[in-house]
Amino acid sequence: MSTIALSLALAASASGAWALGHSPQDPVRVPPTIEQFAAFPYLSSLSVSPDGRHMVGLEARGEDRVILVWDTSDFNKEPIRIGSSEMKIRGVQFIKNDRLAVSLWEPWDIAVGGGTNGTFISKLMITDLQGRNWRDPMDALRTRSRAEAEAARWASPTILDTLPNDPNNILALLGNDVYRINLQTNRGERIHRSGERVIAYDTDLTGELRTRTIADRDAGGLYIATQFRSANSAWDEHIRTYIKDREVFAVAGFSTDPNIAYVISNRGRDKAAIFEYDIANRRIGEVLFEHPLFEATGVAIETTEGPKFGEILGFGYSGPRQEFYTVDAELTALRQGVEQALGIEQAPVRIVDTATGAARTIRYANNRYVEIVSYSDDLNTAVLFVGGVNDPGEYFLLRNKTELLPIAKPYPQLDPATLGTTELVYYKARDGLDIPAFLSKPSAEMYGPGPYPMVVMPHGGPWARDQMDWDGSMWRQLMTSRGYAVLQPQFRGSDGWGDRLWKAGDNEWGQTMQDDLDDGVTWAVAEGHAIADRVAMYGFSYGGYAAMVAGIRPNGLYRCSIAGAGVSDLTKIRSSLFRNPYTREAQLETVNGLNPVSRAGEVSIPMLVFHGARDTTVLLEQSEGFVNGARSSGQNIQYEVIPDYGHGPAWTRDIAAQQLRLVDDYLKTSCGEGGLAAPR
Repeated sequence: MSTIALSLALAASASGAWALGHSPQDPVRVPPTIEQFAAFPYLSSLSVSPDGRHMVGLEARGEDRVILVWDTSDFNKEPIRIGSSEMKIRGVQFIKNDRLAVSLWEPWDIAVGGGTNGTFISKLMITDLQGRNWRDPMDALRTRSRAEAEAARWASPTILDTLPNDPNNILALLGNDVYRINLQTNRGERIHRSGERVIAYDTDLTGELRTRTIADRDAGGLYIATQFRSANSAWDEHIRTYIKDREVFAVAGFSTDPNIAYVISNRGRDKAAIFEYDIANRRIGEVLFEHPLFEATGVAIETTEGPKFGEILGFGYSGPRQEFYTVDAELTALRQGVEQALGIEQAPVRIVDTATGAARTIRYANNRYVEIVSYSDDLNTAVLFVGGVNDPGEYFLLRNKTELLPIAKPYPQLDPATLGTTELVYYKARDGLDIPAFLSKPSAEMYGPGPYPMVVMPHGGPWARDQMDWDGSMWRQLMTSRGYAVLQPQFRGSDGWGDRLWKAGDNEWGQTMQDDLDDGVTWAVAEGHAIADRVAMYGFSYGGYAAMVAGIRPNGLYRCSIAGAGVSDLTKIRSSLFRNPYTREAQLETVNGLNPVSRAGEVSIPMLVFHGARDTTVLLEQSEGFVNGARSSGQNIQYEVIPDYGHGPAWTRDIAAQQLRLVDDYLKTSCGEGGLAAPR
């Protein structure tokens, strides 16, 4: 038995004050209630301080959450509790050994004309480990007028660099300007004033601004330019890529050699890889990391001064879920030791390259996996998450590299045995393109071997993708626990599976993109996973658009459809949805196809349409316009507006439950006569 495994056996047998969530499960399999799904995780936002002496996290208390700060050397000691009497706490992280950055939010009404627009406002606050001294970083900035001071009061910066080797300062972004904020004096200094074309900055290992990203337009169209800062502080353009070419070039980090940067690029390839970049010669050099099947997403570098300063620790890539490939020997040994101690097993998984159609089998931690959530600079202390795609899992604290202590289960009220199984599958679209998908089935113990009633659940975006991990929205788990299979197609237009699949969705909204969803139904029925006349579609945002289209296209595949915050008017969305200049310009010329609002009267199946009253991403008018037209179809169209709900997440647990209950009740009773599970 390994050292870590032996320590685990000893540590798990002791019930420390905070080793919660280990009571025996009820052997009677009962689907979780809506309230259990809607509850906050018992613990979340866990991380350790850079020196490893403290751990911080959020503890759920019904409708609110409080910050807990532990002394990692003594888990029997009561943690410090820090609450908020005004805004709700949303997240917490260490920015220094003795300082926490806390994100908070609340509903906010903006006066517009003679009425108000409902939205939410977020604030970033900084406090010490006792919660005695709260500071708003905006107070550190000098304002020149009352109007500017009022604007600063409601503005919130983002942290650009925690400056791990500077005990007093951090770098923050406010708009496009960069500030150095002294956490001891709460004084701010603007170190770089920027223009509106700037969309991002990168700092090097010393905390100096080294690159910035510009979005602009020339005769060739919208482009993204990467500029490096020269020795005389001038900004020199190195790479210009045009959005129409969908070429990726992004700085991922810096070497200790001031002439070497690490970049992510997909130039001349289907999937992005990580390269060395020679700054002096403006040349992409050697490949540092590439995966034959998945996109590379980033590089982790040791940024704290010490013997490993500047060394690469590992690389990120977008496998079935976001993965981290370690190259540092110490970090690799840590992960392997924990996997051995906790019995993490790999299984064969078939992967198809969406660019070529070639298939190969890899070994993958499919059902249960370990994630290194946070670790100290010396790697002696770490927070680990152990769970699965249908297992909400458990957090552990690794101390002194040898002692593994259970902390808590985030959802002790949810029985994984009631939530079914999930696997990565592939099927052929009608034009021969390989479509990845995640197929989830309900518990065979509770609902038999199948086939099952099925819900097709397209993701939002559409420049996004699903992951083979725990679904924080609870949509998938809700459905499998009720006996429905769930198919999540990674239809053309999905990002993260390679260039070919991504570009194939351009201007195919409601057309070949929708064919991919329908072809998934045909495949699932033919393979014996789904019952042909008991298939529904549920989607949110772009998925809501797809659910609207499912009600219009006369293919007879769906018994009902549920559209959450769906896009119905592509004309309006092209001009108003993409408020971020880069996103607007990047996606503008790819958004075209079937316009649901103009064909809403052709709806041929029952539909539920719901929308949040405070949604500023997809405006309420998008659902209202569709519903007004769809009601002339003669179909049963149910429409619900959820107060104090935005584009997610839910403001209260009651709102979270309301949204889940809408979907649950509709599938059970209103999806065709007798509900989705009833035979026709």
